[in-house]
Amino acid sequence: MAENDSKQFLINKTSTDYSNDLSMAAENYESHILIVEDDQGRKEFTLERPIYSIGRDRECDIRLVSQFVSRRHATLVRLPRSDRGNSHYYRIIDGDARGKPSSNGLMINGRKLSAYDLKNEDEVVFGPQVRGIYYLLKRDTVPPGQTDASEYDITLINPGMTEDLED
Repeated sequence: MAENDSKQFLINKTSTDYSNDLSMAAENYESHILIVEDDQGRKEFTLERPIYSIGRDRECDIRLVSQFVSRRHATLVRLPRSDRGNSHYYRIIDGDARGKPSSNGLMINGRKLSAYDLKNEDEVVFGPQVRGIYYLLKRDTVPPGQTDASEYDITLINPGMTEDLED
């Protein structure tokens, strides 16, 4: 029971910690993506919000189409990284936001886990032929609209060098 209480506290606390989602995304230059494969094929979700519900219920933020997936199979929660300014990561938790676990659980990178802090290219299996792969894409630290000198390859040629090439 204590585990369910801690899940509920974590989810409730996190869902209100971020007031300006777009400014955070612009400042940290990270993209969080979940690619899901289910009975209807492949779908890509760009993760920007503080919390997502995952399951076969029509009300879920990320809907999975499979008879082997619970209606409220998992919850994704965005948490701040303590070591880097406005950077964040996502934790996946088995079950719904109230702490009720899914029927079949989660397999993350081949291990059955009830919660896990996602890292780049982690694989989450929700059920037979239903899986997701998480990607954390980091961009350069140059803000959009500004250029970095390394983008340009400028080679200076001494005019005397070109005469040798023509011979």
